[in-house]
Amino acid sequence: MTINLLQDKGTPLGRQTVAWKDMVGKPISKLDDDAFTRVRAILMNGLELDSLRTKQVALRMNADARVQLAQLMRVEQHQATTINWLIGADHSPLETTIGYEQTAIEVTASVAQLEPDPYLAQGYRYALLEDFDHLYRYSALLDRLEGKDANNITQGYTDIVPARPTWEHHRAPEHDLLQPYGPDAALSTKLHALTLTGGEYQTHDYYMNIGPLFADPLARQLYAEIASVESQHITHYGSMLNPHETPLEKLLISEACEVWNYAGCAAQETNPRIRAIWERFLDYELGHLQVALQLFKDLERRDPAEVLGDGLLPRFIEFQSQRGFVRHVVEKETQLRKRDTAFVDESEEGASSLTYRTTVNASGSPSRNASATWTWSPGTELVRDAEAFKEAA
Repeated sequence: MTINLLQDKGTPLGRQTVAWKDMVGKPISKLDDDAFTRVRAILMNGLELDSLRTKQVALRMNADARVQLAQLMRVEQHQATTINWLIGADHSPLETTIGYEQTAIEVTASVAQLEPDPYLAQGYRYALLEDFDHLYRYSALLDRLEGKDANNITQGYTDIVPARPTWEHHRAPEHDLLQPYGPDAALSTKLHALTLTGGEYQTHDYYMNIGPLFADPLARQLYAEIASVESQHITHYGSMLNPHETPLEKLLISEACEVWNYAGCAAQETNPRIRAIWERFLDYELGHLQVALQLFKDLERRDPAEVLGDGLLPRFIEFQSQRGFVRHVVEKETQLRKRDTAFVDESEEGASSLTYRTTVNASGSPSRNASATWTWSPGTELVRDAEAFKEAA
């Protein structure tokens, strides 16, 4: 199926309804569904929440678009509920965290390879190394608190090894920024940056909500530490976005981003029931895009083709294991650091980051403590206890 953003109408906004029973349906299974079904659900929930955030900003800045924006937000809210409720009670909060980090790794790795701008592609690889290390630290915590193997969630698609250590991710704010893409950037560049910004926002908010609910002191500290890094990633990716775009221009890109991602999910989904959700919401988002196109024409008197080009969708994110690419990045780029908006060797890192890192790590690093003496191996602590018993006997 070929979609054109400027031509395909989708489902009209007035016909987009979702009943409570549809919103709160059967969740996916962590054992029976493919891990990338969960990855897609986590990614699309993040994009829906970011779309709501974009519309809230536009609502506050556009008196003439308030009614349409309110109508769009109501549907987006129900779409986000439908998707977020796909994660069921068979996932512990920490297992869901593993799913969030796998999503960040595999999606970012694919985007890094698709991105046509070499500088921004470097930016994706840089943050990829940090999310990759987060997976390792949370996997250690999962083993410690629940005696579970994180591979039961990742299903072997994603390696569980350290990369750039989490305690070295802490940078002074001025060194989180990147140079933004320009007005002539490819549509794919705009969609990549917005996708990753939305994904990191969701991860940050999840950790901020879940972290305080743990009784284990180290777990609480680890979530606090990594939530801070995810906040840095929001700045990192968000600074890629062109700050000169108007609110309605950003709304247009946001709706195009949702169309692109839903189309990619529908094309690759292996669960027929979940694929039907992606297809339904793809039609809804095409309808939302029609509203955004009309607002852009009526209120800004501009041609949407200035923003969306010929309307053809770029190549989709590839929902498959990116292990080979990630291993290459770990081997070649772990030593890179930031100085202002440049990527430099660790010996040239911005001085203010060194001061900041010394301050926040003054009493030790939760991520270092969580994984001390731990190395991932197949199985759980019960398996290892049984093996130790056999050796002792």
